[in-house]
Amino acid sequence: MRRNGRGADGADPRAEIRRWIAHRRNTELVLIILAVLVCAAGHASAGLALEESVPSGLLPYTALLAGAALAAHLAVRRFARHADPLILPVTVMLSGLGLLLMDRLDHSYALRYGSDPVAANQVMWTVIGIALLIGTLIVLRHHRLLARYTYVGMAISLLLLMAPAFFGADMYGAKRWINLGPLSVQPGEFVKVMIVVFFASYLMANRDALALVGRRFLGLALPRGRNAGPVLLVWGVSLVVLFYERDLGTSLIFFGVFILMLYIATERTSWVLLGGLMAVGGTVLVAATQPHVKGRVQAWLDPMAIYLPPGQRPPGLISDQSAQALFSFGTGGLTGTGLGQGHPDLIGFAGRSDFILSTVGEELGLAGVVAVLFLYVLLIERAMRTALSVTDPFGKLLAAGLACVVALQVFVVAGGVTGLIPLTGKALPFLAQGGSSTVANFLLVALLIRISDSAGKASTEPEGNATILTPVIRTDDDPASPSTAPKEPR
Repeated sequence: MRRNGRGADGADPRAEIRRWIAHRRNTELVLIILAVLVCAAGHASAGLALEESVPSGLLPYTALLAGAALAAHLAVRRFARHADPLILPVTVMLSGLGLLLMDRLDHSYALRYGSDPVAANQVMWTVIGIALLIGTLIVLRHHRLLARYTYVGMAISLLLLMAPAFFGADMYGAKRWINLGPLSVQPGEFVKVMIVVFFASYLMANRDALALVGRRFLGLALPRGRNAGPVLLVWGVSLVVLFYERDLGTSLIFFGVFILMLYIATERTSWVLLGGLMAVGGTVLVAATQPHVKGRVQAWLDPMAIYLPPGQRPPGLISDQSAQALFSFGTGGLTGTGLGQGHPDLIGFAGRSDFILSTVGEELGLAGVVAVLFLYVLLIERAMRTALSVTDPFGKLLAAGLACVVALQVFVVAGGVTGLIPLTGKALPFLAQGGSSTVANFLLVALLIRISDSAGKASTEPEGNATILTPVIRTDDDPASPSTAPKEPR
């Protein structure tokens, strides 16, 4: 919607822009209300199935979710009025569904194991996350301000990433937590956001050098050796995390995001192939030396072997969670047993974290799983649309990197629970229990909203000095010498 002066029909373009902005924000508000109503109906349905009465906490739950979502909407309307109208409603829908499942699981865990409820804590972390989202929109007036702190952020990220290896607590076979009094923090959840900021800034400055071709092998143009240094460094750090912290999920996300962003910046498929080979090699190496990782790989290869006599089980196989998850999906069928009418507590403690997807599969069926995954796909699509729309190279890479973070995390969790890949122990964004995960993902959404606001502003400004991230153009004369296309005024 770029206009100079009045249009052909004599309409004032500024009035059109105001109507366009109001339409986006009103659409966002309607979708948020719809998301709150759907979650409230699900909460009532679960309560009727579990206790044969409407839950007493339905009204406070609905009011709190609606109030927090409305506060976030007002912040977007005031400080990011050009932002994408779907990012926040999708986030509210996933968060509300997560709180619903937490409360539903609390009943079953209390009856079977006598464990304490966690839904109230998850509500607290959700409110903190929304407060962080609002604060980020107020303080960070433009995403390019993040580029000023590139290397400081990188140093802090590496320290946080490796801190659990030396100071962390060993919980559930992995060392990804740091205990701070009564709280347990997962630094890796915040690092995944901070590291994308560094990657975006680094690749923006060095993408031409990284796109240069070195030798060719089997018809594949490999990068030059001296340009492979950053990849080797990131690979080495991910191996340290995987070996000493036994955190397969964080390592895959950390290394995978860098390779995907590298491909987006350079369009060199050789980086993807090289990164994939290094990731597989590192995983095989660590799986052969770390019993915890080896046990997860074994559970992936033969989950039903856990029901063999102890002497006949494969070495390292000690958990029946993978098998129980498959039973849950099988029980749910197409439409599920209904909220509150399944037995997700049979999975054990992990039912509130990565295996919460099996609760969806059992009680909402294949249809519910597809709907939840569609919400994540929609969030990723809006992030990639933002990357295509924003005009500056840093914003493009930052938005694309944040989309890759969400996509990889959903893939490693859903793939592990359904048996596609080995379990990683990561939590589904917004859906699963976890304070660090919830707060960090709201920070990620805040950055996406801020970048989409910049993209929306660019689409309403008069034609002029817009700078875009042009692809690397390889000349026919010398394919080893790329050059960037001239940046024409738009």
